[in-house]
Amino acid sequence: MKTIVFAGCLALLGTLLGTRLAIKFLVKKGYGQLIRDDGPTSHHTKRGTPTMGGLVIIAAVLLAYVGSHLLTMTPPSASALLVLFLFTGLGAVGFLDDFIKIRKQRSLGLRSKAKIAGQSIIAIAFALLSLQFPDERGVTPASHAISFLRDIEFLQLNVVLVIIWVMFLIAAASNGVNLTDGLDGLASGACVMIFGAYTLVNIWQYNQSCAYTASAGPKCYEVRDPYDLAVVAIALAGACFGFLWWNAEPAKIFMGDTGSLSLGGALAGLAIFTRTELLLVILGGLLVIEVMSVIMQVGFFKLTKGKRIFKMSPLHHHFELLGWAQVTIVMRFWIIAGLFVAAGLGIFYTEWVAGT
Repeated sequence: MKTIVFAGCLALLGTLLGTRLAIKFLVKKGYGQLIRDDGPTSHHTKRGTPTMGGLVIIAAVLLAYVGSHLLTMTPPSASALLVLFLFTGLGAVGFLDDFIKIRKQRSLGLRSKAKIAGQSIIAIAFALLSLQFPDERGVTPASHAISFLRDIEFLQLNVVLVIIWVMFLIAAASNGVNLTDGLDGLASGACVMIFGAYTLVNIWQYNQSCAYTASAGPKCYEVRDPYDLAVVAIALAGACFGFLWWNAEPAKIFMGDTGSLSLGGALAGLAIFTRTELLLVILGGLLVIEVMSVIMQVGFFKLTKGKRIFKMSPLHHHFELLGWAQVTIVMRFWIIAGLFVAAGLGIFYTEWVAGT
């Protein structure tokens, strides 16, 4: 457990202290957030607030992972390195998007085709590599099956379908965090809870792993490197928690696409490697609601030729335009996120209890 504790503490300190330095640097360079004119008018006061804070989150997580392993003299694992690859790769795509927006002073960063291409390249590489590196039992980081609480054996996919499925999960999770990141502290606070949940899931899977005969039971978990995945998950939770100090209202810095795309990718990677892909829909229920509000708004707008369901989407903007204070929306959405996380963990544990 020492590695897990060290990783969480180092990541927390990394963003808590590092974000302050990043704010000074970004302000000096004039790398401020552009605000859409068609958004809530209350957001215009945020114009010029430093963005690309996701760089600090990425750096803190990577340093925490390396530092915790150096302190405990333990080797890294294939599963953890692959999640960090996905996390960092998508962060790089998000950084390019953010940097172009700032450099050219426009709300459009990377062209949609270029952005999708970058995300797709990272996702395909991740999917292919995830089917490699079997351990001594032949278990690879990812499997060919779609999973809920474990692999669903009758939903086996070939390599091509696995790649498509992984790309879909990564795109869905990334867009979920990206759309939720519209109010001060909303996405970072929700991510703390979801990554915290995956820390518990991974620790439980490690204690009930099929790799250890002493603890293996009829419902043991066939997951590669659950302990090291817990190290990554707690580092992500700690980094988001430390960043929240500066990102809470009134935000001194935004994570930008650099942060939202990378965090969404990490969520997808953890779901895939823990064999809880469909459980992420519950654990990340708030993200699903935000995405669905956009899909419903766009679909209804096209079908009715201009009518809307919400005053504005994603959903948090609807409540803003109804006159709710930002802090009220964030707190209530955090409560919703916490309820979804609790429900997901409850389902995960109940399945194990029912099967023993």
